[in-house]
Amino acid sequence: MRVASLAALALTATLLAGCASTEVSPKLQEQELYQKAQSSLDTHHYNDAVKQLEALDTRYPFGRYAEQAQLELIYAYYKVDNWEAARAAASRFIRLHPDHPQVDYAYYLRGLAAYEAGRFSLEGLEMIDISKRDLGASRDAYVDFSELARRFPDSPYAADARQRVIYLRNVLARHELQIADFYLRKGAYVAAVERGKWVLEHYPRTPATRDALATMVEGYLGLDMRDRAREVLKTLIDNDPNNDRLDGTTFEPKYVDAKPLTL
Repeated sequence: MRVASLAALALTATLLAGCASTEVSPKLQEQELYQKAQSSLDTHHYNDAVKQLEALDTRYPFGRYAEQAQLELIYAYYKVDNWEAARAAASRFIRLHPDHPQVDYAYYLRGLAAYEAGRFSLEGLEMIDISKRDLGASRDAYVDFSELARRFPDSPYAADARQRVIYLRNVLARHELQIADFYLRKGAYVAAVERGKWVLEHYPRTPATRDALATMVEGYLGLDMRDRAREVLKTLIDNDPNNDRLDGTTFEPKYVDAKPLTL
């Protein structure tokens, strides 16, 4: 028992010593502190870099390296997976330095932090559909990347931002259709139709618009508005004749207990 206790004490002492070694000395001057932070970033010791850059920001908020340290702190937070802190630091930098020559980088990192926060570690596997999750962070990323591409079209980060906007737009559109399917299953046909309209209006250049039309057809069938359903069906056939709900010019409802609709 005593041996185990001594081992536990030794382990605790080791952990405490390790923690103490990462503390930032209050004696460090601004340039020295900044250089240590740079060294930590260069050697990928991002937790140390966070502590050093936070200390630099606190001790020398108007110093020679203040603005650069604030930018690098966003990056350091991002590298240690502290998405919330990265977004907060980026928003602060954008607010304080809206005309800074690297403010586009702050927008980009803010978007990346939200993008990563919205991902599953298994996102690439077919068993996981990102569109079925709560997409609050992904919506934030969509807004951030859209704003970056709009405000800084010539930024070196704009091309990547535009590609992410396309991907996120598709994800968000599919998510709306997941909700619409839920409404159809529950018999909330008006809500399902409105979700379909939302996808058409807000995500018009996505593959999901075709399934949005199918959702609207089925919702109108559930409401027994067959004439209106037939109008939307014509649009669906014109734009997506191979849709899964179609058998030639006949629409087969998936959730609604209604007769197939033929154009």
